[in-house]
Formats: sequence, C-alpha cells, structure tokens
Amino acid sequence: MRPTFKATALFATLTVAALALAGCSPATAQRDSAHQGDGGKIAIVASTNVWGDVAKQIGGEAVAVVSIISDSAQDPHSYEANARVQLALSKADVVVENGGGYDDFVDTLLKGAGNDSAKVLNAVDISGFEQGAGLNEHVWYDFPTVKKVAAKIADTLSALDASQASVFEANLKTFDTALSGLEGEEAAIKASAAGGSSVAITEPVPAYLLAASGLVNKTPEAFSDALEEDRDVPPDALKKTVALFSGHTVALLAYNEQTSGPETQLVLDAAKEAGIPAIPMTETLPAGKDYLSWMTDNLAAVKAALR
Repeated sequence: MRPTFKATALFATLTVAALALAGCSPATAQRDSAHQGDGGKIAIVASTNVWGDVAKQIGGEAVAVVSIISDSAQDPHSYEANARVQLALSKADVVVENGGGYDDFVDTLLKGAGNDSAKVLNAVDISGFEQGAGLNEHVWYDFPTVKKVAAKIADTLSALDASQASVFEANLKTFDTALSGLEGEEAAIKASAAGGSSVAITEPVPAYLLAASGLVNKTPEAFSDALEEDRDVPPDALKKTVALFSGHTVALLAYNEQTSGPETQLVLDAAKEAGIPAIPMTETLPAGKDYLSWMTDNLAAVKAALR
C-alpha cells in the first residue's frame, strides 16, 4: 500500500518546533556545510529503514542515518510526522526516498524544513521503471533496483567526501556480491521443480521477488489493487481469490503482515483451512534484521513453502 502523510495544522507546528529545536531561524537552518551528522558524519535521512539500512551498509562509519519509518509494527500507510524528523531533514546532506507515490510525505517535509541543498535520491526514478498507472512501487523487493540505488548512494557519498571514496566503493562491492547471491537464490527457485508454480498475494508488496523466482501470481488484480488502495474489495474478486485456496490452485500465499482487514483475514483463513502455507512479507525491516538477512529469510520462507 502507499503510505499517506496526514497533512494537517500539525505540519506548520512541526516546522516551527523543528527550527526551535535546532535553535536557529529558517535561514540559518540551512546546512553551513556538509557533514552535519553526529561526529562530523554525512547526515542521511531515509523514508524507511529499508533504504536507511542500504545507505548504512554503503556509508558505514562515515554516515549517520535517520530512518523516518523504522518500527516493523508501524503502519507505513498512516504515517504522521514529528518535530524530530523535521529537524533531521533540515540538517540532511542526503535524502533517500522510495518514490512512485509511496512516500510523498518526504518531499512535503523536506520543503517545510527549508533544506533545498540536500541530495535527494529517488529509488523509483533510479530504477528506470516506467512510471504511471500499473507501476509497482515496492521496488526494494527488486534486487536489480537495489543494486542501482546502492551504486547511486556510493557515488553521492563519494562526491560529498572524496577521502572516503575507496571505503564506499569497497562497501558497495561487498553489498553487490551479497545481492548477487540473493539473485542466485531466485534463479535456483525458478529452475527448480517449483519454478512456475502459481501463488497468491494480498498486495503486490513482494511481487518483484516472486516474479524473479519464476512464480506466477494468480490473484485477481481487482482484489490486490483494492487492498493496496484501501478500497472495498469487489465481491466477485473476493470470491475468486478465496477459490484459489479451496481449489488448491496456488502453492502459497504471500501476505502483507503490516496491514490487516476483514478481506485479508478471510484469505488467511482460507489458506489455513486448505493447508496452503502463508508467508508474511513486510514493508519495513523486522527487528534485528538488516536488508540482506531480511531478504535471505524471505527467500528461505518461499523455498520452504514450495517444498
């Protein structure tokens, strides 16, 4: 689903509060120079801890990262700003957002913070996917896109601190190697006897990962689109989705664990009754996980379910 920023009178209050916390006026809230993070580190603000973790893996000890949405129990779709986030954005050297309509609140907050010199990296723009109707904005489940974003982060950090360029490049190489390993896992699933299996989803959150693993999504588009956009599910689409399980048409259900509702629960119950594995796929990092271990677990869960 696409998170929405609740723009109310709170926004103006947060802007003032953030500047007050900074102890400066709107004019002086601008960064005097780069490296205003903790201990002279490059200050990075990411819309979610997914992109925050990617930035941290590339930047290492040279960066200080703030992730706006970082709690796996937090619903990204109903995000409300706070003064601390506004303050962090006012001091950011680099901002990493997802784009594609997923986290428009970042641009709204950044504008309110008066920081027009931060380097803004938009993952959907970097991905090269055609934007508009039909775009699946959950591009962090697409490993080629994550590689592109990581490379852009490394280039941006190197431009801000050339003395650390070799470190950023080494970190990028390590990260890329691990991502290639994950792509190998996808390819192995695709080449296995389970390759080509039919699957169901509640929302298109993990669609890139499933497709790259050679799995075919059989969920009626009207069902998953309605859940993603927080609309009522058409009765016929709901009926057809439930029939996927009662008819044992699909091998697994991948569901968004961070959203809930009667239709989602109905589908989960149908999968359980039919003995079909249901795999939770979240939009943010689970506690204690980094991006690579999280995706490793996701692929392991898919492989186990297909067995």
